[in-house]
Amino acid sequence: MKWVTSLSTKISLEAAVQDLSQQVLAALGEQSLDLGFLFISTAFSSDYPRLLPLLAEKLPIKKLVGCSGGGIVGNGREFEDKPAIALLVGHLPNTEAKVFHLDDSELPDLDSSPDRWEKLTDVSPSLAPSFVLVGDPFSFPINDLIQGLDFAYPNAVKVGGLASSGGMGANALFCFHEENQYKLYRTGLLGVALWGDVTIDPVVAQGCRPIGKIMQVSECERNLILGLEGKPPLSLLQDTVGDLSQSDRELAQHSLFIGVVMNEFKANPSQGDFLIRNIIGVDPRSGAIAVGDRMRPGQRIQLHLRDGKASAEDLEEALINYMNQLNLEAPNVTPTAALMFSCMGRGERLYGKPNFDSELLQKHIGLIPFSGFFCSGEIGPVGGTTFLHGYTSVFGIVRPKS
Repeated sequence: MKWVTSLSTKISLEAAVQDLSQQVLAALGEQSLDLGFLFISTAFSSDYPRLLPLLAEKLPIKKLVGCSGGGIVGNGREFEDKPAIALLVGHLPNTEAKVFHLDDSELPDLDSSPDRWEKLTDVSPSLAPSFVLVGDPFSFPINDLIQGLDFAYPNAVKVGGLASSGGMGANALFCFHEENQYKLYRTGLLGVALWGDVTIDPVVAQGCRPIGKIMQVSECERNLILGLEGKPPLSLLQDTVGDLSQSDRELAQHSLFIGVVMNEFKANPSQGDFLIRNIIGVDPRSGAIAVGDRMRPGQRIQLHLRDGKASAEDLEEALINYMNQLNLEAPNVTPTAALMFSCMGRGERLYGKPNFDSELLQKHIGLIPFSGFFCSGEIGPVGGTTFLHGYTSVFGIVRPKS
């Protein structure tokens, strides 16, 4: 298995594609180009229809998926609101890949059997696939899909992101279904299933730190928390914030979130055990809190704060934990490539400096080829269940099977 990342910041599409192609061919030579991931900034929006024909002329990539984004990641650099194209290409012996495109009309009912969801991808769960998904945020019900895929492929990793910085109908999804057969889509979702001598490990960093104590939901209705520990939630929220430092109280005015414990049997939840969700409103009269997800009685929650420092610490801890786990379970296996799906709200806007998440990845995983983009929503698992996130960085670490 061998991967290469090519990156171009040339403002001419022809020059950029030529640049990408030269980099790929120089690194992989005569080896087969089995799979590619392509990400292009919205600065090239008028050129989207010309991209795949130009690329197909230069590189015989057998299968490819990609999309447009407001920021592009490649070779350890993050280009936010600047012209850039990144292409990650792999030579993958003993590996198979299946590319698929879905429209919302094709999705089964959520009560359908697993085989209905398997038909969408035409990939058997017995193959133990991993999935990479990129979609349009305006035209496709991504939550329904990932719920259905979790149902049909409960042990499969699903990572990805939603195209960003384009309005309705302005985003682009790109694919090669087979060699020299290319397609540009404006709606729906593109995915690739990978199996054989390859797997994808997820690293999900939601960028928050916990405050206060863990509390149990005693009463709720849909996304409304009506009782915590038998008390009005708002009063407990105010007590928790009131005990913070002055700087954290100020941060809580605009960066306060709910963390939901995903493992109900874990006595002492820690980093990676919480699903972070927005607080979307409060009712001063009843003391209820509205959360950006459906809640259940008995769930445990903890308030969280998000800022650059918390985000950096969360990502670093997630990467350290991943490498420790990998060295324990597969000490002779080394990551060979990575995909990065990061929220538009991260990057230099959050940290005040460029390339922060990319540099942390290289620090802990190594100088492996990787690329990605800044998303309108990030797809990745927490506690074994796949979710659509916000303000999150999701990494798909590609490696041989142990």
